[in-house]
Amino acid sequence: MLPAVIVGCEIGFWLVLAAGLVLRYLLGRPRAGAVVLVFAPLVDLVLLVVTVLDLRAGASADWMHGLAAAYIGYSIAFGHSTIRWADVRFAHRFAGGPTPDTRDKYGMARAAKEWRIFGLAVLAWLISCALLLAAVALVGDGDTTQLRGWIARLSTVLGIWFLIALSYTILPKGAPKPGTS
Repeated sequence: MLPAVIVGCEIGFWLVLAAGLVLRYLLGRPRAGAVVLVFAPLVDLVLLVVTVLDLRAGASADWMHGLAAAYIGYSIAFGHSTIRWADVRFAHRFAGGPTPDTRDKYGMARAAKEWRIFGLAVLAWLISCALLLAAVALVGDGDTTQLRGWIARLSTVLGIWFLIALSYTILPKGAPKPGTS
């Protein structure tokens, strides 16, 4: 059941996002759209409740419970910026909004952007690991190998994210030369 809930929550997030943007820009109901967008975090709450109930019902802690924790951490940390990213592009495409800002594609501006993204990744890691440790405590004496394995996986991903941000600092991406594509 948990895999279906995780997929459903991912689909639900994008449906809530799309509904909010359609209301806001295509139907001219900005307040209604904003209200719908506020409900996006409820998707995470649904997944959290289902995961806790599953573990409390005696389910073996497996990789899906770890995936649920990782999804919730990512969604909480990156949810607002994802909504903002989609909002700017939707407004530009369908409502005559300004062109999305691209000043941070090159040089040290890009490095600064990568460090901000890394900061969100740290937040996602912290939330996910806290949820995983809470799940380990909830399971108690049961097998928590899969949950602990997720902490190692997420730490590896965070390390890679750090190296990406560092690479943009050490070797900043230059703007293309005029006349090249």
